[in-house]
Amino acid sequence: MESLPGLMFLALTILLMFGFPVAFTLLGTALFFGLYGFGWNFFNLLPLRIWGVITNFTLLAVPLFVFMGVMLERSGIAEELLETMALLFGRIRGGLAVSVVVVGALLGASTGIVGATVVTMGLLSLPTMLRRGYQPELATGTISASGTLGQIIPPSIVLVLLGDIIGVSVGDLFIAAVVPGLVLVVFYILYILIVARIKPTLAPLIPVEEWREILTAGLFRRLARALVPPLVLMVSVLGSVFAGIASPTEAAAVGASGAMVLAAANRKLSLDILVQVMQTTTRLTCMVFIILVGAGAFGLVFRGLGGDHWVRNILTHIPYGKWGVLFICMSIVFIIGFFLDFIEITFIHIPVLAPIMKELGFDPLWFSILFAVNLQTSFMTPPFGFSLFYLKGVAPPEITTGHIYRGIIAFVLLQLMGLLTVALYPPLATWLPRVLLH
Repeated sequence: MESLPGLMFLALTILLMFGFPVAFTLLGTALFFGLYGFGWNFFNLLPLRIWGVITNFTLLAVPLFVFMGVMLERSGIAEELLETMALLFGRIRGGLAVSVVVVGALLGASTGIVGATVVTMGLLSLPTMLRRGYQPELATGTISASGTLGQIIPPSIVLVLLGDIIGVSVGDLFIAAVVPGLVLVVFYILYILIVARIKPTLAPLIPVEEWREILTAGLFRRLARALVPPLVLMVSVLGSVFAGIASPTEAAAVGASGAMVLAAANRKLSLDILVQVMQTTTRLTCMVFIILVGAGAFGLVFRGLGGDHWVRNILTHIPYGKWGVLFICMSIVFIIGFFLDFIEITFIHIPVLAPIMKELGFDPLWFSILFAVNLQTSFMTPPFGFSLFYLKGVAPPEITTGHIYRGIIAFVLLQLMGLLTVALYPPLATWLPRVLLH
């Protein structure tokens, strides 16, 4: 019986590596080991756990934020924003790449959906960057990394799920994630500017004649028209949470409604578009919740078999005390991110690691943000980085997988620098919530 949690985790890992669907692997492993460990009484416990997951009010924010993101993608707002920002930063060396980072941050704060952001920027920005002579690695790395900013900059589905699992207010997490998200944006921009300064051939300037034409066409009026809609949506969603007017779930409903209004204002809202958005939202939501049900069942059996004690015994023998345990936990999440999606990591590993972090006396708000920043890297790390897949799917034929993999290395290192910065200086995550909420 003492070895069952280890065998259970091993079985899950092997089945996932063979490519079995995550949700059914979780459920199948839980059923097998649950029956073996508890007998038929296991089925008295399982329905209650699943019912608790499905009726969780906080998780209602997930489909609403997904709807908001998909609707914004179809409304053409992202396209206008990208084109205008590229013009604004045009005369800075590396300006086109900087504009991609800024737009990634703005779209992250508006949609929070990595796939939509990477595909949009890949379709619109990558051909332009290549045409202007940007190095393929720098162009693809910038787009892949910028598209993942929606996972840390609120409103983020990762933060909603982490808040529910760890037991931290999602509103507090949204506020706490603002500064770490901006730190990553600054790191990305500084890296691009430094590289462009050291090796100007990697990121050429827009020709002077073309820049003059842009200015005479009314750049600033166009900038205002592109920036106002996403900023209004950001203020309505995040402002209502930060001001304490609405819970994150209620703010998600405001965001979903606001996205429809913006799409209508852009003359892109039709019954056909609405049906497509609802179908996409339903598919993505069902995927999240079936994995959540499987993870709930897995967690029930794993804890029931003493898995918490098993993991705790392993971690307590790590040298350097609680900081050694923190380093190992973050390393585990980072390495698993090479092979699993952020949703799977959130539902499988975080419920095991988070209670240990609490027992060691770490601030739950702070280590939740550490987990969120760490989970963001799972989108960029090969071989299963979803951001890389999305970009390869829309990249021109001359862009190889090698270009994308080489391009992302620097940004993964920058991501780890951001993680280390927040780990060494916790007020980056805890200062803003303390100021706004107390």
